[in-house]
Order: sequence, then structure tokens, then C-alpha cells
Amino acid sequence: MKISTTKKELFGRTSIGSWITIGHPAVAEIMAEAGFDWLAVDLEHSAIDISRAEELIRVIDLKGVIPLVRLSSINPEQIKRVMDSGARGVIAPMVKSRCDAENVVNAVRYPPFGQRSFGLARAQGYGLGFDSYLSLIEETIVVAQIEHIEAVNNLEEILSVPGIDAYFVGPYDLSGSLGVPGQFEEPSFLAAMTQIADTGRKMGIPGGMHIIEPDVGLLEKAIQDGAEFIAYSLDTRILDVGVRKGLEKFRR
Repeated sequence: MKISTTKKELFGRTSIGSWITIGHPAVAEIMAEAGFDWLAVDLEHSAIDISRAEELIRVIDLKGVIPLVRLSSINPEQIKRVMDSGARGVIAPMVKSRCDAENVVNAVRYPPFGQRSFGLARAQGYGLGFDSYLSLIEETIVVAQIEHIEAVNNLEEILSVPGIDAYFVGPYDLSGSLGVPGQFEEPSFLAAMTQIADTGRKMGIPGGMHIIEPDVGLLEKAIQDGAEFIAYSLDTRILDVGVRKGLEKFRR
């Protein structure tokens, strides 16, 4: 495992990443060249399989950008496979409790600090880099997605789990769990967001959210509001918005 940016460097400032849902290596390469701090291969809401995920991780990694994987669920087998493929860490969806958070950390870490089984895959240099990988295992990143009101109510317990490095708000699912899907100005949603931010600051755990639309104004607002770990849009929305804006003036 190569370390281009340490966890201390990543979480010691505002970092901006994005989401990859298109499983073509060229997309990962273009986005890595753009200058993101990290890129997350999305296995939850895409058709990307594990072999394609490894290709994308390889491209991102070789470009010197931190490769993360958003899991499809809290599944120890999937976590083991993406970590062995060379991911620097995972973003775990629907973490609702301390138990959920502990299960993710245990699946990422080797004994005696976790329960992940040992393998000799890409991350370990196919065996040659096993010792160096072990020496850098503390640099792996675990991000808990907070996207349900149950998680908000249990947030202090979740963030107190050793090995949870950051949290990440999923705004659509969080608003859905409150009965106001996509209504981000609703008082209940805003109250939940305030509670999350206050708890994160209290616990000293950096956090952020996914800005779905590629809107620089929304990015600036998130930074002003104190978000430190921000996903700026995703490949499909960047492509769609870019194409539409390019044609808008012509069509008028």
C-alpha cells in the first residue's frame, strides 16, 4: 500500500472528493487528474462489480489520489475484498448504531484489533509487500455514513468507536427517514443536520456531506458551514450538468 497522503494530512484540513459510479477506468483517470483529494468507488448505487472496482482502485491509486470504496452494505466479506484490492478505506452506508460501527472497523482491521482475515492480493503486493502493508494498516480509513434519524440519535456512541475516522451525511436517505425526502429546508432535517454537526465538533471527528449537484455555490456553503470531508457531486451528475449547460445557450 502506497501512502501519498496520510490520515493526519487528509483530516487536518478540508478535503474534497467525489463519487464514481461509471465503471470505466477512463472516468476514474479523468477525475483523478482533476485534483480531488480522494475518490470513492460506489458499490451501493451502481452496477460496478468487484473486479471492475479493483481496476478503478488501481487507476486512482496510481494517480496519487486516495481510493475509497462506498460499500453496498456492512458486509465483512465485501470489506475484505475491496481492502485486499487496494482501497485505502471504506465508506460504510447506513451505520445506525455503535454495533454497526464496530462491525465495520473489525472487518477492516486485522487481529488483534479486528477480525479481517489475511490475504496476499494487490494491497499486499501479492505477497512481496505483506510486511509493509501491515506496518501501514493504521493508515486505513473508515467513514461512517449517517443517513438515518436512528443514527443521529446514536451519533455520539457511533463516533466514540476507535477506528472511526470521519462521518458522512447522506442527505437524501436522512431526509427520507424523517418523512421529508429531498426537502432539505424542512425544520426537522435542518435540526438533524445541526445535531450532527454539533456532535461531530464535540467528539472531534471530522465530517461532511455529499453535495449531489455540481454547484460551486453549494460547495462554498458547505465549507463555510464547517464541513471538512466533502463529496462534490458524482460522475454522472457532472457529465449531465456539463452537457446540458453547454447546450443551454445554443438551444435558447
